[in-house]
Amino acid sequence: MEATTLVPSEKQRYQKHLNLPEIGAQGQLRLKNSRVLVVGAGGLGCPVLLYLTAAGVGRIGVIDPDVVDLSNLQRQVIYTTDEVGKPKAKIAVNHLKRLNPEINFDTYTMALDISNARAIIDEYDVVVDCTDNFKVRYLVNDICVTLDKPFVYGAIHRFEGQVAVLNADLKNGRKGPTYRCLFPEYPNEIEIPNCNVTGVLGVLPGVIGTYQANEVIKLITEIGEPLTEHLLMIDLLAMSQQKIKARRQINAEELAEQGLATAGVRPDPGSQGPQKMSARELAERLAEGDNIFLLDVRERPEYDLCHLEGAVLIPIDMIPNNRKRIPTDRPVVVYCHHGIRSANVAQYLYAQDGLTNLYNLEGGINAWARDIEPEMAVY
Repeated sequence: MEATTLVPSEKQRYQKHLNLPEIGAQGQLRLKNSRVLVVGAGGLGCPVLLYLTAAGVGRIGVIDPDVVDLSNLQRQVIYTTDEVGKPKAKIAVNHLKRLNPEINFDTYTMALDISNARAIIDEYDVVVDCTDNFKVRYLVNDICVTLDKPFVYGAIHRFEGQVAVLNADLKNGRKGPTYRCLFPEYPNEIEIPNCNVTGVLGVLPGVIGTYQANEVIKLITEIGEPLTEHLLMIDLLAMSQQKIKARRQINAEELAEQGLATAGVRPDPGSQGPQKMSARELAERLAEGDNIFLLDVRERPEYDLCHLEGAVLIPIDMIPNNRKRIPTDRPVVVYCHHGIRSANVAQYLYAQDGLTNLYNLEGGINAWARDIEPEMAVY
């Protein structure tokens, strides 16, 4: 349910935004109701996450499989020395919650890959590409194109960086360029830059990431001129920048579908893949006596706090080794807190075992408490 007003604490927190006629209360509400996924919590992800959190984006997903390394601290400014060796996504969210407790965060400590990208990206309005992995970058592009989602691209190398807003709606009713329109060919291993070898100026990701956050805010609030038709190139050593005009290729959708097919992803899984089930529909089917297997993929403390009656607990990181416990002869409804982790699990089980009896509980146990059992304590 979308918020229609700002609470007093939000009015105080975002006062400077409210004073801007271009944003004002309407723009701040758009930020509050928006959902943004940040892929990568490294050099680019740190400033993006900090500024989107401070700006009041209502729900932010953070996905990164890595842990903090001492060599990261030269540019990844969310983390501290005593956090070396700890998961980036979890540590980043811990810091961000202290910056702005009004924000809802989704934490993913796994890699974005062909088994989970569609389910995760589908839950957000805008994706921010902060990865340094070309395979993931092309995957983000192809999923966003097939799901009709805009994403904000950023990349860095030594003293130079790039920013663009891709697959976005243009004012003329058409769509802007995709990543494959800018870079059709996947680079070979020799061409892929490695900052561990070439190095990178510590402040560079701060500059580029801030530009990315700015583009996200412009997209959500619908102000200014986003980089929807240009690639912005910045050189901090020469202190120069230039904008290169970019156009969408006629076969952009086809290229994305070909990319996914090559990667082993079905562009449109349709009814064969995991389906969705609302809390009300689940309640009705349980009341009618349907033999439904309820799969809770949260952690044990979450399950102990509250769970659906009869649900079987298999935490998400234990799913791969417990796939045989999941029945194939009756409906399986997978759920978590908000429906994000469970969507990932359902997509994984479908991709690995081809199960067609899977349903993801929309909104998770939070929706169940809201619509079915208001007395249920939800954290």
